[in-house]
Amino acid sequence: MNILVNDFIIVLLVFLRIVPVFFIAPFFNSTSLPAISKLFLALVISYIVFFSIKGFTFDVDKGLLMLALIGIKELITGMIIAFSINFIFYGVSFAGMLIGFDIGLSMASAFDPTLEMESNIIGQIFNFVAVLILLTINGHHYIIRAVSYSFNIIPIGTYSINKNVLQLLVNYSAGVFVLAVKIAAPIMISFFLIHISAGLIARIIPQMQVFFVIQPLQIGVGLALLVAATPVIIYLLRTMLANFENLLFDLIKAMGA
Repeated sequence: MNILVNDFIIVLLVFLRIVPVFFIAPFFNSTSLPAISKLFLALVISYIVFFSIKGFTFDVDKGLLMLALIGIKELITGMIIAFSINFIFYGVSFAGMLIGFDIGLSMASAFDPTLEMESNIIGQIFNFVAVLILLTINGHHYIIRAVSYSFNIIPIGTYSINKNVLQLLVNYSAGVFVLAVKIAAPIMISFFLIHISAGLIARIIPQMQVFFVIQPLQIGVGLALLVAATPVIIYLLRTMLANFENLLFDLIKAMGA
């Protein structure tokens, strides 16, 4: 009887670490997938991972309070892993916001189901492309593999926040802005030159209403530049997403240190 209870507790704790991935990590957090399906999938993966876990037993005599504390630790561990994956997508969304501001579409925003927040239209398109690239490189497999691998590095109930993890998270958050500027740079530089040209024209021909000319021109040229820069943007996204597996495993190793 005690063996069955212990096995049930282990599956429950594994489930608590895995389930945040299906509600926070990109692609899995899609609202088009019902919550009950996510819970069921997390439970199935938890049961599979359970057979690879060795050496952990929970003393029932410790009581529910100790079990609840370990459960909270596992939930936090899963949330940190899942949330760290989103950093790249926050950078992509921020790049879309920068480009949208330059083009003149900063007010055109809608709810983004990928990040579960209000986002610029250009940012949503970028996020959609990033999710497609994530799927083409089997990124969803990497995510599940990483959270399963975490049980080897971070045994159940042992995680505690350390400075290495905080430093990595700070570096990742700083990387969001670097990524955004890299993606938006071709458009931003082009518009910088366009605005300088418009300023020179306004000085040379004061009678010309540059503001009324540049507004519609800005949208048309911006969209044309966006189409022209698409191969470069996709290359950057693919490079960043291909490297995210290493970043994820580095974070897990830091959490287990």
